[in-house]
Amino acid sequence: MKIAVIGTGYVGLVTATCFAESGNDVVGIDKDAGKIATLEGGKLPIYEPGLLELVQRNRKEGRLKFTTDLASGVLPAQIIFLAVGTPQSDAGDADLSAVWAVTKAIAATLKANPAAAPGKIVVTKSTVPVGTNKAVTELLAKEGCPVGVEVASNPEFLKEGAALDDFMKPDRVVVGVRNDETAEALRQLYAPFLRTERPFLVMTPESAEMTKYAANAMLATKISFINEMANLCDRLGADVNDVRKGMGHDQRIGFQFLHPGPGYGGSCFPKDVKAIIALGQRNGLELTLMESVDEVNRRQKQVLAAKVKAHYGPKLKGKTLAVWGLAFKPKTDDIREAPALTFIDEMLAAGVKCQVHDPEAMANVKAEYGDKLTYADRPYDVLTGADALVLVTEWPEFRQPDFDLIKTRVKDRVIFDGRNLYDPKSLQAAGFTYYAIGRGK
Repeated sequence: MKIAVIGTGYVGLVTATCFAESGNDVVGIDKDAGKIATLEGGKLPIYEPGLLELVQRNRKEGRLKFTTDLASGVLPAQIIFLAVGTPQSDAGDADLSAVWAVTKAIAATLKANPAAAPGKIVVTKSTVPVGTNKAVTELLAKEGCPVGVEVASNPEFLKEGAALDDFMKPDRVVVGVRNDETAEALRQLYAPFLRTERPFLVMTPESAEMTKYAANAMLATKISFINEMANLCDRLGADVNDVRKGMGHDQRIGFQFLHPGPGYGGSCFPKDVKAIIALGQRNGLELTLMESVDEVNRRQKQVLAAKVKAHYGPKLKGKTLAVWGLAFKPKTDDIREAPALTFIDEMLAAGVKCQVHDPEAMANVKAEYGDKLTYADRPYDVLTGADALVLVTEWPEFRQPDFDLIKTRVKDRVIFDGRNLYDPKSLQAAGFTYYAIGRGK
């Protein structure tokens, strides 16, 4: 099939590349000329494991192209995916201005070339509020788009750091459509990824749009729940790692997203939880549970800083901390809503110097903080001159460090472990003062 993907951010780039990898002719479209130049130059504007190799291979084989010219991609395409950003607005809900702008541009292009319109399918891939599919359909008609263009919804369920596997080996594919013909076209497109009998779920666009928000809200709820239990464990002297195991082996609960930490971040959970709260408010419904999930996460991002402040008390000012992990999760360079940034802000405000390292997110953090921080390309380099080590993001290379070396470089021999990676008894026996999340006093 001939596919156009409008928006070459995280979702759009992964979508375009994976469809090209399965044999389709794909054009990625973006108004950002710098981003397109980067892609055409064989590089990526984001980091995602394995993605660069797939982009380069499919470009070399002619199945994947990038352009700023919307018409050149849209006119020959059978299916057009909208994968533009929907950031959080000032009111807390999703900002759909990019969706409306692209919809108008598609309508104008097809209005000027009416023969190309019949049979096209416009698919919203971006995370959008319930009712967006209907609004896009109405806007296309209002802007003079010729008849024969269908609008479908196809929410993404990609985890940063594992997006290629998530796309090519999905748990399920969800599509929201108004007719069987549109569903069948999308079924054929996704057929190469469903060979292991994963379900292709057809529903109304409204249900598809709601599914995305409900799924992310559920996962965010599990994270906030275990974080609250961890904080209670700290007060009671229980170990949340044991509690988590006792819960997770219950098949009704499971282990996924049941790991305590310094709160969730990233491009999806924070804004989607707020968006679903706003969606409820606009429809006269107070989503009390979602409001609590959001508030628990806001407080949880303060927990690491609170532990540092409690340990040092009035002696905190002037201290130097080594910080391992800046991205909101491993295997990405994404720092949006990252707990590490909340921690760093708290420490800088308290007069603390931060020496930081992350395998992929350093450039993004440096662009935001400049010379307010000290940066090191290797994890052990940030330890020199540090009074304590703070682990915020659980990159694999931080899991089994050389504690003998850490002991010689970290002056106060204190470790604040925001991901419960280390064994408390072993570190205490080695002469460290060790703090974790929910593992007792």
